[in-house]
Parts: sequence; structure tokens; C-alpha cells
Amino acid sequence: MKTVWMGLIGASALVMVGTAQASAELATSSGCLNCHMVDKKMVGPSLKDIAAKYKGDATAPAMLTEKILKGGVGVWGPIPMPANAGVTEANAKILAQFILSLK
Repeated sequence: MKTVWMGLIGASALVMVGTAQASAELATSSGCLNCHMVDKKMVGPSLKDIAAKYKGDATAPAMLTEKILKGGVGVWGPIPMPANAGVTEANAKILAQFILSLK
């Protein structure tokens, strides 16, 4: 029985790592990393800074999904973030969750 539990725990860890990797690849393929870096400010804030700003905010996933889709300006300064017409709503939700998971 202990072996079964250890196998399940190991499989769960692999799924979580795979999901994080897939989300990072989605961030790359969606163009997010053209203006954002994970841990440094570039044109826009770092993804970790975004995660820190909205940590514990229950409205953050929906708000970030909308920002990813429609763009915005003013929250992080005067440089606007353009809308991402090539990103589906489902992928925008995945990206928002990925960003908020960063520490």
C-alpha cells in the first residue's frame, strides 16, 4: 500500500511540473515574454512582481485573464499593454493562473 501512495505522490508531482512547464511554454508562444520576464522588469513588470501584487486577491485570476485578452494601461505605468487577440480565453486563464503561481 505504501508503494501505491508513493507512486501516486510521484505521479502528481510530475503532472504539476508538466503543467508548469506547459504554462511557461504557453507564455513564450503567446508573446508574453516579448515584454515581460519572469523575475526582472523589461517593458512591462516581471511576472513575479505581478504575482506578488495580486497575492491573495480572489478577483485576480479573472482580472488578469481580462487584461491578457484586452490589454490595459496605467496600473504599472504609462506604457500600455496591447490586447492579445491571438490568445484564446481558455489560454488566457491558464496564463493568469501560471503568473499567479509564481513566487
